[in-house]
Amino acid sequence: MSNKNQSVLAFVQAAIFAGLAIVLSLLPTNIGSSLTISLGMIPLVLISLKLGLKMGLVSGLIWGLLHFVLGKVYYLGPIQVVIEYVIAYLFAGFGGLCAKQFHLSLKKEKVIIWASFLATFARFFWHFVAGFIYWGEYAPEGWSPVFFSLVMNGSSALLTALVTAFILVIIYKRYPKLFQKDYYLN
Repeated sequence: MSNKNQSVLAFVQAAIFAGLAIVLSLLPTNIGSSLTISLGMIPLVLISLKLGLKMGLVSGLIWGLLHFVLGKVYYLGPIQVVIEYVIAYLFAGFGGLCAKQFHLSLKKEKVIIWASFLATFARFFWHFVAGFIYWGEYAPEGWSPVFFSLVMNGSSALLTALVTAFILVIIYKRYPKLFQKDYYLN
């Protein structure tokens, strides 16, 4: 298979996993008004581990852009939208930094856990930034915008990372071939 065909196939896989991420994002996982578990991180970390950083970033970017297509964008200003729906979701693909280690490691479960936390906290860092800049006015009385954003986004990130890691380890134990880099994608 030619390099061009390999690239197209990798891109198609990244897009499919982004689509799966947006579908999982539509499931109600909110705890109160600000705390959420982002189930879309599960397919994002999986594809990032499978195909690496570049395709993980592409998949994350597509996931973020799909929010616009579905009208699921909470708009306070153009820079806030770019931070939360372009940059943050792009950073969700940072689990791909662990891809090479994952494919070479004998302790793949540990790499899955590390990648889940890395990707989730990379994404939620940007939600934290937008949180104190743009959402800080919604902080409870007596809370600083930074503390409010740290608590809300940090809690969501921790819950999301734990759920993502837990589910991906289970998926890996049952279906390890899902994580294999396809022989034709070098």
